[in-house]
Amino acid sequence: MAAGEDLEVMPSLVIPAHELRWSFAPSGGPGGQHANRAHTRADVRFDVTTSQALTEFQRQRLLERIGPVVVATADDERSQARNRRLAAERLRRRVANALRTERPRRPSRPSRAAVERRLETKRRQASRKRERRTGSWE
Repeated sequence: MAAGEDLEVMPSLVIPAHELRWSFAPSGGPGGQHANRAHTRADVRFDVTTSQALTEFQRQRLLERIGPVVVATADDERSQARNRRLAAERLRRRVANALRTERPRRPSRPSRAAVERRLETKRRQASRKRERRTGSWE
């Protein structure tokens, strides 16, 4: 994701670039002078409460599921540009997952054959136990 580029979360939601707040910091960890001097870690923040891109339903859903500010961070790569793309993708995925609605589960019924198999198994087991009880071995 290049600087100033809008973030398409889904066809019904595109977050304008001006609503994303970027910050960069040194990545940390081993890596010598490059890791100590280069600000390659990318943080992106999206403020749900003030966004103009969201419908009221989307805003309520995001506030319930992930809160007023969505944050994504990436420091996997040595390049700030690649980390920026990774952070944008993570933010996109978090928002999309929070907006996804689960289909209600429809309880299914077992087939007639499955019911018959289960009942036949129960009859066989009951018969086996009944035979043990009567003392047929005597």
